[in-house]
Amino acid sequence: MLLPAERLVALIIATFLIVDIGLVAGGGVSVDWSGYAMVVLCGSGVLGVGLAYRLSGRDEKIALAAISAGLFVLFTIVGSALNYLVIPAGTERIDPLLIRLDAVLGYSWPALVVWVAEFPALGSLLRWTYLSSLPQFVIVILVLGMTGRRDLLHGFLLTGILAAIVTIAFWLVFPSSGPSAFFPIPAEAVAKLGMVVSPDYGAELNRLMGEGVTHLSPTDTLGLIAFPSFHTVMALMSIWFMRTIRPLFPLFVIVNMLMLPAILVHGGHHFVDLFGGLAAFAIGHALAQSLLSGATASGKPDLAGVGEEARSESGFQSGGIT
Repeated sequence: MLLPAERLVALIIATFLIVDIGLVAGGGVSVDWSGYAMVVLCGSGVLGVGLAYRLSGRDEKIALAAISAGLFVLFTIVGSALNYLVIPAGTERIDPLLIRLDAVLGYSWPALVVWVAEFPALGSLLRWTYLSSLPQFVIVILVLGMTGRRDLLHGFLLTGILAAIVTIAFWLVFPSSGPSAFFPIPAEAVAKLGMVVSPDYGAELNRLMGEGVTHLSPTDTLGLIAFPSFHTVMALMSIWFMRTIRPLFPLFVIVNMLMLPAILVHGGHHFVDLFGGLAAFAIGHALAQSLLSGATASGKPDLAGVGEEARSESGFQSGGIT
């Protein structure tokens, strides 16, 4: 029913879920169960649609897209919950070191933010670019699935999940919160930019890093990790895995080049966080390719694209776009 890569992702999700439940049971954390039930229902529903299409044999491309989308949603839920539950409260953060490294490179987050605030149109463009990360992920999954690029789709899914695991593992040992937790920004600049990660956001990060989590809800989760920057991982993934989709690839390159300054300004990141994101992407991608190659070599179902049209690099083969 599930292909090898999908089974591996499902196993990771199940493992995270078990760990989450164990930490909740042993840590005295209150949980918004109804909120989580709703988002789990959404992810499970999309997954169920994909499985129904596969079992009926109606359309494997829809099955690929829906199963991957459902698995992505479910991993996001259990992964973000685990990230919160393992907050290393009270642990010394590496942000002072990252700030010193930034200074060596001539980078100052407060100075950059104040400068960009003088150009409201640029600030707004970077804000919407930053907020496009998750929609881009959905688009990549749908495009790769609906064009039958099964190998690329599974590579995308595994790279993201393995890079996320690498990111959380590093942060657990060397926690960081980003410059928003350490530098004030003039209120006027914050208002002009409509900052996504503002000093208020940084203050909440400081509270969480000091006290730990006491209540878990899908509506209240924040991005906790500065180094490595997972938004950088997401930008690199979008570019890399859309490279065979010629009609869209240039657009993804442009948007994700803009993503880099957006990550700094609106993501509240140190400059060196971007290099950490690059490393996390490289590790996640290498691990994903190794696992996918191993699955193929072990005689499991081929993970190549579905049908000859899936292997074409000329662009979309459906929907009238070529």
